[in-house]
Amino acid sequence: MTKFAVIKTGGKQYLVKEGDEIVVDRLENKEQEKIELETLMIFTDDGDNIEIGSPFLKEKTQAEIVSHEKGEKIRIARFKAKVRYRKVKGFRPQLTTLKIIKIN
Repeated sequence: MTKFAVIKTGGKQYLVKEGDEIVVDRLENKEQEKIELETLMIFTDDGDNIEIGSPFLKEKTQAEIVSHEKGEKIRIARFKAKVRYRKVKGFRPQLTTLKIIKIN
């Protein structure tokens, strides 16, 4: 019987279980620091126990920050036909890796 949770961070929602490592948008906390994430829903894999928040549950999901890193470079190209206009920009997103410690 595995416990799953739907958490929210950075305006996005993630489906996690204990021990998972997820990559999210950068958080301002330091590495190895423990944080609590907003929990939207908790359920088990057999489907017996389901708790749904409105919008959040009182229980929080505990996670630890593993590392801060940069993502893959994204190339953004602008192009206009017949006028020889070409412009290329690059962007590397700032990311944080989290390890889910405990789902309450």
